[in-house]
Amino acid sequence: MRVAHVLKALRVAGAEQHVLALLAGLRDRQVDAHLLLLVEPEQPMDEYVTLLDAQNIPVQRIPIYSDMDALLTRRLVAALRALQPDVAHTHLFHADLFGIPAARLAGVPVVVTSRHNDDAFRYRMPIRLVNRALWRFTDAAIAISDSIARFTVEVEGAPAEKVRRIHYGLDTTTPPLERAAARQTILGELKSPSTTVLVGLVCRLVEQKGVAYAIEAFRQVATAFPDAALLVAGDGPLREALQAQAAPLGDRVRFLGWRQDTARLVAALDIFLAPSLWEGFGLVLLEAMAQQTPVIASAVSAIPEVVADGETGLLVPPRDAAALAAALRTLLDDAALRQHLGLLGRDRLETHFSAERMVNQTTALYEELLRRKSTRR
Repeated sequence: MRVAHVLKALRVAGAEQHVLALLAGLRDRQVDAHLLLLVEPEQPMDEYVTLLDAQNIPVQRIPIYSDMDALLTRRLVAALRALQPDVAHTHLFHADLFGIPAARLAGVPVVVTSRHNDDAFRYRMPIRLVNRALWRFTDAAIAISDSIARFTVEVEGAPAEKVRRIHYGLDTTTPPLERAAARQTILGELKSPSTTVLVGLVCRLVEQKGVAYAIEAFRQVATAFPDAALLVAGDGPLREALQAQAAPLGDRVRFLGWRQDTARLVAALDIFLAPSLWEGFGLVLLEAMAQQTPVIASAVSAIPEVVADGETGLLVPPRDAAALAAALRTLLDDAALRQHLGLLGRDRLETHFSAERMVNQTTALYEELLRRKSTRR
């Protein structure tokens, strides 16, 4: 079986990491998986291509010159005709908009799309009309959570029988990093004492991630827990405003920028925060669970499917700094509870969210759709 995935990428974030893991897993199962990567000329995604090359995943970069690039469909048709895949699988809006028609024009037998988020722009009427039209040319949609599956049917108008929920998955064959060593490295970088309790976020600094509520919650507990520090790893348009908000706390709050060593950073944390306002899935939650780091997160969108409240982490209402502060107090006060939640988080990851499970379910869907097509001929 040959499969061509189509993805537009501007950065290496959750969807890009998911596609990387999925393609690697498919190729391990002897599926001839390729990636057609839509890139803006000024953003060629060299870092991502390097990651793909390291996994021996064939990738072809196809330029996209604007949101309504009239010739992109033609370029994708040519690429798909050259590859002659059995399945075309699109990810994110631009790949859907141009890739689904291109796959049909190229004569690809099966067309699948993935839904990664419940983005606000998908509520807009022009976008809703476009998506409703595209469903006629799509054989199936993979929703990465039950929450996204409902959104795909209720908001985007997908036929319910076409939607299949397949959770994101993470490699569970790699054991957690040694937490003491990770802490020593990060604390040494920060020049902080060994008694420091590290609370942290890893995310883009945009409204969706609710970082302002994390800073306010930390401010509310800072006096009671003088050994605690808040680390914010990531960058984005709100960085300057968030730094101004955190300024009264001095070096109790550190902005680290983008990190290449996120696994080590997450392993060094005593508490991981994810106060998102909405979230299609939250792959970073799995990364925290992989490192046995307890999570405090918002009870929104797909997060309650990932974090079992009171078992592998604590969930709080979104936009509620006081509730977030109360959860922080609970975990800052109880090291044993932190360890317990972290261990159960790793168990939940291995049971429900392994990459192997994700790849097996995706491969089974491809095979089912191809069988269905062959019986209709």
